[in-house]
Order: sequence, then structure tokens, then C-alpha cells
Amino acid sequence: MAWLDALRGIAALVVVFDHSSYSFMAEFRRELMPEFNTSRYGIMVFFLVSGYIIPASLERRGCVRTFWIGRIFRVYPLWAAVVMAILAVNFLGLAEIRDFGGQSAVAVTVAHITLLQELLGTPNLLLILWTLSYEMAFYLLVVALFTVRLHQRSATVAVTLAVLAAVSVTAGITLPDSPLSDLVGTGPLIGLASGALVVAICCASAGSPALRVFGGVLGGVLALVLVPFNGTVPLWEGLVILAVMFLGTAVHRAENGQSTWRHTACTAVVVVACAVGSAYRYGDGDQFTRRGWIVAFLLAVLTFGVGLASRRRRVPHLLTGLGMISYSVYLIHPVLLAVIDSTMGRWRQNNLVLEVAFYAVLLPLCMLTYRCIEAPAQSWGHKLALRVPTDLRSGPVPVSR
Repeated sequence: MAWLDALRGIAALVVVFDHSSYSFMAEFRRELMPEFNTSRYGIMVFFLVSGYIIPASLERRGCVRTFWIGRIFRVYPLWAAVVMAILAVNFLGLAEIRDFGGQSAVAVTVAHITLLQELLGTPNLLLILWTLSYEMAFYLLVVALFTVRLHQRSATVAVTLAVLAAVSVTAGITLPDSPLSDLVGTGPLIGLASGALVVAICCASAGSPALRVFGGVLGGVLALVLVPFNGTVPLWEGLVILAVMFLGTAVHRAENGQSTWRHTACTAVVVVACAVGSAYRYGDGDQFTRRGWIVAFLLAVLTFGVGLASRRRRVPHLLTGLGMISYSVYLIHPVLLAVIDSTMGRWRQNNLVLEVAFYAVLLPLCMLTYRCIEAPAQSWGHKLALRVPTDLRSGPVPVSR
């Protein structure tokens, strides 16, 4: 899996540049973004990698409970540390957190703990946290398909979601930001979604087959309702994001002999065509540049394809090392930038020296957080997962070559 680590490392560095360029490379950023949306490039590479590895993690274990244990210990420890860090620097006056629009502290906290805040009408404490909401939605969909034994239909799911995205744009279907929040209220929606999430995870992890199916389906329905009907990205892009992740899963199927490469290639063609077509028809706007998004998306798919084609080659240790700390890089860099912006301000002209210096400070710090937070937490999660009784291991056995 070294090639996946390399892709994660590359994606993390590009996302960091996208955000740090506001502070240190403003002139260059203004010229680059209309041609190449660096943020979308890095995020799409991340989503493709997640699509490849997450279902493999679930099916290798064959147990929904151990899957959720692994995800919790993988995601939450560093997430909690970063949230505490941004709250601390805000308290000290070294950075400012976002305005939550009058939402109560309890509602904001609950929404963030579910990781679904982006889909629950709650502003993200850190902007980059929005992608974790789509990751959580993907986890729920993967578990849903696994519990109803449709997990090997990844290509069908990817094509369906991509076609729906294209149809929505063609039909001119547009939704306001967070329409469900406006309809039922943000607080009630957070309460309902949080309760449904807890019930879905607990039931899908239960020993009873009926409860497992109920929990899986409930989680899948929750994801399918929130992503298209309460996300802040356009309807078509939310569907494309899910389609891209399932495209990564389809590649995993072909790699492990569960599908043919021809079938997967056809799936890729449909997903890419629908995504590009949707972006083209969506048009230009202040928050979206058609050309920049399309170029970033195509390059992300190409990068993943090159990584896949090179998967049996030796990967430089530098790239695998960056992949190892990529989650720390992704979560920690906005905290540092928030402090810099509040204390030193942003440079109107390009300053490559400061851009390089920022990376020189960030990467060693991320190595430290990986060794002190991420690695121990993953080890604890692995040990706890091994204690799950054999009779609670549920679900279909994955097909292997």
C-alpha cells in the first residue's frame, strides 16, 4: 500500500499550499486558481484513496464493530487534539474561530462530534473539517452495502451517483445551502441526525443479523439524505464526491479479482464524463471556476491512475513518510495559519521564503503529533478490535484472488 501513502502525502502538501497561499503567495494564487483549483485536486485524490482503502479495511476484518473501532481511534484522537488547540489559541487571543450564526454551544459541539457538521447546517470550526463529513457519509454507505450484502456493487453505485449528478445539472435542479436545516431547524436536525447516527452504528455493530441490517440501512439512508439535500456544496458536486469514492472502491475490486479491469475502466469513463459534464454545465461563478475545477479533477484522476500503475514499483521513503503523517498535516496546518493570520497578517505579494519556512515548521510538528497521538491511538484501537469476540464478527466474507 506504499503507493496509497505516496498519494496521500502529495494530496496533503497540495491542500496545504492551497490554504497557505492565501497568506504567503497571494499574487500567484490569484493567477493559478482560475486555471487549477489546488484544493479540489488534493481533496479528490484523498477521496479516491479513501474509496480504495476504507471498504478493504471493513471487508478484511469482516466485522462492522471492529471497523468502527478502527475508524474512531484513527480519526478522533488527533481531531480532538486539534479542536482543543484551536479553542486554546482563540482563548489566548492568538486566533479567531468562526462565527456559528447564533447556534448554541451544545448544538455546535454535537454536530462536530458526529463529524457531520458540514451536512447539518453548522459552520466548521476549521474549514478543512468539511471533508470529514463526506468521509463519514461514505463510511455509513459502505457499512450499509456491507450489511445488505451489496458491497461488491461498487461500480454500479459509482455510475448511479455520477449519472444522478449529471441529470441534476441538466434538469437545472439547484438547492439552497442546507435546505433541511431551514425546513426543520438546525437544532432539531442535529438532534435527529445525531440520534440516528448513534443508533445506526450500535445496531450495525450488534450480534443480531436483523439489527445489523437495520443499523446499516439507517446509516445509509442518513447519508443519502444529508449529502444531496443539506450539504453546502452544489447538489451535483456532493453526488460526484460520493461517486469518486466508490470509483476508488471499484478499482479495489478489480485489483483483488472481484471485478474485471474492463468493467472498472468503463465505470471510470462514466464517472469522469458525468463529473466533467456537470462541472461544465454548472458554469462559472464567484465561488466556482469551471476550468479550474475540471483541470483539478482530471489531474486528480490521472494522479491516482499513475499511482495505481506504479503500485509495484519502489516508492521513495520521503513520499511514504509524508503519507504516514498526512492526516496530521491536513488537520494541523489550518491552526498554524490561523495564528499567523491573526498575529502577523497576510502578505499582499508573493513571499516564497515564508512559504517554504511554513512547511519547515509544519512537517516536524506533524511528525511529533503522529508519534505522540496518531500512532498510539491506532495501536490502542487495534488492540481493542482484537478483543471483539469471534461470534460478533459479522457480514459476508470478502472474495480474494
